[in-house]
Amino acid sequence: MIRFGPAGIPLSCKGRTLKDGIEDVHNLGLSAMEIQMVRVNIVDRSPDEEEVGLTPLQVEGDLIVAIGRKRGKKDIRITDPSEKIKEEDTLITLSSGLVQNYSELKALGQMGEELDVELSMHTPYYMDLSTNTELTEKSMNSIRWAGRMTQQMKGRIVVTHMGLYGDLGKKKTKTNITNNISTIMDWWKEDGLKPVLGLETSGRQEVFGSLDEILDICDDVKGPVPVVNFAHFHARENGTLREPSDFADVFDRTKRYVKQVNCTHFAGVEHDEGNEKRVTPIKKGDLRFEPLAEFLVEEMPGVTIISSSPLLEHDAMYMKVIFERVLMKKVTKETKTKKVDRDRED
Repeated sequence: MIRFGPAGIPLSCKGRTLKDGIEDVHNLGLSAMEIQMVRVNIVDRSPDEEEVGLTPLQVEGDLIVAIGRKRGKKDIRITDPSEKIKEEDTLITLSSGLVQNYSELKALGQMGEELDVELSMHTPYYMDLSTNTELTEKSMNSIRWAGRMTQQMKGRIVVTHMGLYGDLGKKKTKTNITNNISTIMDWWKEDGLKPVLGLETSGRQEVFGSLDEILDICDDVKGPVPVVNFAHFHARENGTLREPSDFADVFDRTKRYVKQVNCTHFAGVEHDEGNEKRVTPIKKGDLRFEPLAEFLVEEMPGVTIISSSPLLEHDAMYMKVIFERVLMKKVTKETKTKKVDRDRED
């Protein structure tokens, strides 16, 4: 199945809650929505009296992503949401502006299933998985908490960027990012998270995330999958995506990694010398959707295409219309060909 949807709550949505966004996506005839984890603020606090004995899943006032607890002389963090809270614990709560508690996340997941809107989540756009500083730990935690939230929504994928090369150089940056992704995936497995972790291609030369680099990590670490942002890829590769065969080459390179979860992004883009200058509406960039639509109609891969265009849902619907138009043209042509063949046989 080929799904289209926006990267965030539709701009035309009158309400600004995730519930409003999912309903609006469905009403627009779209079938996917990527939830944007823009702000992540962690607050540590002591449990209230009525919260003692409950699990984080049962607490309604906060989204508790971990429990801090002393075990002998050692401080530990428990991320299992079914762990019961003790009086002496420290609760690590997440303030993201998305939801208040796990019950809301579960309700959103049920709504997505009922309306056939596939949900995913994108971590904050500025991430640092390379320097092994305090910012790296915050970035890794953002990915962990996004995984926990996406799990509760029964979402299929968490998408993330990885950061700059900086002064480390490409080789050291790649080593650090690979090691940190491996650490995250170990935690992911221990906590039994079902969503996959998607590594998104980047659009600038100073940012880690060429498709080759991402596929190398997917070879070295079990679990992550590549997420091709076609606008980023097109810019970084000096505008190479022009024909259906160009898109076919990208899909051929990623198909053995993505398996059942093939998430991509599409938008227009302005670029220069292998660097993205800005993302644009699809009609304003030199990256056209028609060649991708032609490839999709011929191959019909299972793929979700998220509009990261400034026009969000407008361009998601535009892509869906183009795809359906190309598909109808193909079906009409095949029908005429079959009719001609039958007439010849008669």
